[in-house]
Amino acid sequence: MNPFPEDIFTEPQDVDPDTLANLGPLARLAGVWEGKKGVDLNPKADGPERRPYLERIEMHPIDPQANGPQLLYGLRYHIHINTEEEDITFHDQVGYWSYEPATGLILQSLTIPRGQAVLAAGRANADGLGLSVAARRGETEYGIVSTAFLEYAFRTDSYDLAITFNADGSWSYISDTLLSVRGQAEPFRHRDRNTLHKVGEAKPNPLALIAAAEPA
Repeated sequence: MNPFPEDIFTEPQDVDPDTLANLGPLARLAGVWEGKKGVDLNPKADGPERRPYLERIEMHPIDPQANGPQLLYGLRYHIHINTEEEDITFHDQVGYWSYEPATGLILQSLTIPRGQAVLAAGRANADGLGLSVAARRGETEYGIVSTAFLEYAFRTDSYDLAITFNADGSWSYISDTLLSVRGQAEPFRHRDRNTLHKVGEAKPNPLALIAAAEPA
């Protein structure tokens, strides 16, 4: 059964401009975050390498987004990771978290500068204490695309991210990426994990600032 309306053009009216008030489960991610106990497990020629890392994430709200009748509220984010022994960038990532209030759908779209993009989808946990999203290679809706070299040497077959909201206001994640590494018989599970603590507040989205400045 088709879950979508016949009218695919008409956009919703009287949309609340305040994204921070409409983020649902994503509201707890808004802000600036730092984590100092990240752990990365990645493939190397002589075997898996375990490496600690430092992480900073900025997540700020964007204006409401409409795909015809579909209404999304979201956060634009930037992740920067380096290690204690090196100032150079270990990992850089930009993207969006999106939430559809009408259905509870959660989206994460991400891009990394080594030539890969992902659109993952999921929902909040029933207990309200976390959320998860996933994407699979070859899918045309929630999938993974990579450069020809990555497809050849380090093919990404799946991506799973689980976030847990902690009682102290921090949040933790486990990211599992299943890789098919050229020359290795078995898939490699590339895992990252960290706990992030808030160091700054999110900036209101532009439309919310305009609405707040208008006379009553």
